Amino acid sequence: MNDQMYTVRPSAHQTEAYEGYLRQEEKSPSTRRQYCREAERFLRWTKGEVSKETVVSYKEMLEQRYRPASVNTKLAAVNSFLSYLGEESMKVKLVRIQRNAYCSQERELRREEYQRLVRAARNRQDERLCLLLQTVCATGIRISELRFITAEAVEDGEAVVKLKGKNRIVLLPDGLRKRLRRYLKEKRISRGPVFVTRNGTPMDRSNIWKQMKALGAEASVQGKKIFPHNLRHLFARCFYALDKDIAKLADILGHSSINTTRLYIISTGREHRRQMEALRLLA
Repeated sequence: MNDQMYTVRPSAHQTEAYEGYLRQEEKSPSTRRQYCREAERFLRWTKGEVSKETVVSYKEMLEQRYRPASVNTKLAAVNSFLSYLGEESMKVKLVRIQRNAYCSQERELRREEYQRLVRAARNRQDERLCLLLQTVCATGIRISELRFITAEAVEDGEAVVKLKGKNRIVLLPDGLRKRLRRYLKEKRISRGPVFVTRNGTPMDRSNIWKQMKALGAEASVQGKKIFPHNLRHLFARCFYALDKDIAKLADILGHSSINTTRLYIISTGREHRRQMEALRLLA
């Protein structure tokens, strides 16, 4: 029944049980952490009294405070939590977002800006960060997939990425392999992930993001443009500009839907205006 009330006691045990559900659903560690945080916020806001009415009210509150994309991210977590509770009827629809014909120029990382970031890392003699930037941008992998770039993968010329119940092959360009081999030899890494911390654990999104941000001033790149996933977007745009095969690009990026891939290759407003001017439709 849509008007039923479900009482949930916010607790560490509840969060742990939900995290176990997400693990069974094969969600990634970062997704599990995010969904658990959002579920806790939802329960605090509703004071544990969950009904269709409170879920709708929560959605309305989110719409007043956050941008549509952020609202949908939070609602996806709430809907997942409701599925865990077995309350499918309480789930709400995501906010409909009109897809833009072009992306924000303020956030698009251009090729020359990426190259300046690489040079800035090299000037700092931070070979690990310099190679990391090039590895992500030259292959189009997600930061969460970086741990699959191993010494063995460098030797084979391809990395086997296993995430969310899916396997895919990521090819490593010969030029990148040459650089990585030299780095592995210098660091005496013979097996396992290439990019590790001083403790030998794979680098994660947080410390990579911080190190990238630190390059901004030296590289004269705005901070809004400097985040790991933007390297993947740059790869997608450059690949599509050469190949024009969106289906192939979707496979390379590991997208299950071409609609997702389309978001990666939309042009900026600057390019959109240039194309409109080229139409010469003004008398």
